Amino acid sequence: MKPRPTVLVFAGADPSGGAGIAADILAIAAQGAHALPVITALTVQDNDRVFEVLPVGGAVVRRQAQALIDKIAIGAVKIGIPGNRANAEAIADLIVALRVRQPGLPVVLDPVLASGGGDLLTHADALAPLLPLATLLVPNLPEARALCGDVGSVAQQAASLRARGCGDVLITGGHADGAQVVNRWFSEGAERAWRWPRLPGAFHGSGCTLAAAIAARLACGDSMEAALGAAQRWCHHALAASFSIADGQRIPLRSTQIFFQEAP
Repeated sequence: MKPRPTVLVFAGADPSGGAGIAADILAIAAQGAHALPVITALTVQDNDRVFEVLPVGGAVVRRQAQALIDKIAIGAVKIGIPGNRANAEAIADLIVALRVRQPGLPVVLDPVLASGGGDLLTHADALAPLLPLATLLVPNLPEARALCGDVGSVAQQAASLRARGCGDVLITGGHADGAQVVNRWFSEGAERAWRWPRLPGAFHGSGCTLAAAIAARLACGDSMEAALGAAQRWCHHALAASFSIADGQRIPLRSTQIFFQEAP
């Protein structure tokens, strides 16, 4: 039988089960792919607040990933929090080596700088080794501003990020106001916006969920535009079907049915 497409995931462990590796595994599985989770950091957090981030040693990150790379065909890479600059450099080295034999390997980078509650998860400078390797960067509005020094329009920020080596940029609009969430994609010679009804409440791990789903769709062979559309549609339904485990941010229902239809 043909092996299932895989996504090599670098991310932190969230004991609430709402974000990080826990979100990635479920989101990737829902797209019909399989996650290969490499833990970059342990965290102390609940569904609202992050109290501590404990990076895994860079050598351990390398060994976790190398054991997988040596045995398993990698369909795409998804990166969440690296933990620190040393881990980001280790991940970058692994991707460079992987691309020697897979030049077109998709890499989706979710630049998770802070939690939904505003708690620091990653310093922006820790991401520097990874930005030039990203096929797709998926920042939210505050992350795009932080990475670009809070300068310019969304389009100018995307251009600045692309000038630093990123292939495509999808800037998500969940932190803006208005009845719709507008997610804007910027690529070489192409630009597109998707609009989604704004859902009530706040969600834990929504960025992880979307980025992981995009990576899985790319691993399954979708074009970039098709992957973006299918992953956003699925993510919107996962958020709409979210559930509560306590007061505060809700957990997206990542086991929800896959939605591959073209997004509006």
